[in-house]
Amino acid sequence: MCTAAVYRTKDTYFGRTLDYEFSYGDEVTITPRNYPLKFRHIGAIEKNYAILGMAHVVGDYPLYYDAINEKGLGMAGLNFVGNAVYQELSNEKKNVAQYEFILWILRQCATVQEAKDCLVQMQLVGTPFHESLPTAQLHWMIADTKDCIVVECMADGLHVYDNPAEVLTNNPPFPQQMFLLNQYMHLSPRQPENHFSDKLDLQAYSRGMGALGLPGDLSSSSRFARVAFTRLHSISDDSESGSVSQFFHILGSVDQQRGCCEVTEGKYEITLYTSCCNLNRGIYYYTTYENHRISAVDMHKENLDAAGLIRYTPVTGEQIYRQN
Repeated sequence: MCTAAVYRTKDTYFGRTLDYEFSYGDEVTITPRNYPLKFRHIGAIEKNYAILGMAHVVGDYPLYYDAINEKGLGMAGLNFVGNAVYQELSNEKKNVAQYEFILWILRQCATVQEAKDCLVQMQLVGTPFHESLPTAQLHWMIADTKDCIVVECMADGLHVYDNPAEVLTNNPPFPQQMFLLNQYMHLSPRQPENHFSDKLDLQAYSRGMGALGLPGDLSSSSRFARVAFTRLHSISDDSESGSVSQFFHILGSVDQQRGCCEVTEGKYEITLYTSCCNLNRGIYYYTTYENHRISAVDMHKENLDAAGLIRYTPVTGEQIYRQN
């Protein structure tokens, strides 16, 4: 289970939590502009923007979970189990395999509008990367410095939704997640007033009671509501450090701790990593479950015309600053 969000100050920040019971050996990976990539059904494409994100690299092929490109477009794939149904191969459209969808969009699109234009031309098919890696059931959030959309491929076709909440979790489908926010319309960051009865002298006995009823469990619909509320009311200054810090606090509201979400006996889902990408500057910030210190990779400090992938192993050990 995962959560993605956008946060806007002077710059735009895009990121996600990746919640799972184990890691595939993920790496912060830059795919340079000229790195040779051939798509399974359509071969090479003309544009080749550089890409930075978290990926599982298999045989020098980056399988991205979330990434941004040098033009300021970000994209993340989140679990959508039970609802994702991919399309059949078509002779009339460009067939894009699920595992290469992030690469296909970020390699050639500079904006959400360009991504929308590409989506009209494609079929999203379920061709697996390899027989040992079955096709993942996902949906996606795409954002730039102005817009945000959700892409869901289901039994009734490919859907593209504008996303005013600028948040995505897992099930149910996005329109239902947005509808469920109606039940929280009474929530507020301010202290509540007594509307129960004018015959009773009811008073708030604690700070924060304006948000009483905001769900605190780890289900995807509850995480959607909690991050939407937190993001929409978040305040920080416009500095890079202030904005990045606030973004991690936003997604920290849905952090998953080991022991709270049992997958199978003895196996627990945790927040393996949390990412925060500055879309304007091309910087990928992240924390891991056992390292709360923010680490960063700046794509513009690398040679974006390099011949090979540029890979960084995430910092996973806790780093404690001892003051005495």
